[in-house]
Amino acid sequence: MTRLHLSDLEAAMAFQLDAAGLPRYVREYRFCQRRWRADFAFIPQRILVEVEGFGHHKLNRYHGDIEKYNHAAILGWAVIRVTGAMVKDGRALAVVEQALEAK
Repeated sequence: MTRLHLSDLEAAMAFQLDAAGLPRYVREYRFCQRRWRADFAFIPQRILVEVEGFGHHKLNRYHGDIEKYNHAAILGWAVIRVTGAMVKDGRALAVVEQALEAK
């Protein structure tokens, strides 16, 4: 199986979101002026989507990610975290659709 890099997975996620005709989103949205960005943001619905990579560098960033997601929640954002496998098999798109329907 071919391994995709995180940027490839984000591009695949964007393609799926566009093909599904979902509401407009912003890529690399800075939801906190002081520090953090999300891979995708549905701003009116206050939903952030993060495509997670799990390489060795990710383990080193774990605590920073927890702080980031907690801060997003405090600011009123729902954070949807998806893996590369979820992007590849369509589960990521399905969970984003469910989150949008719930708003």
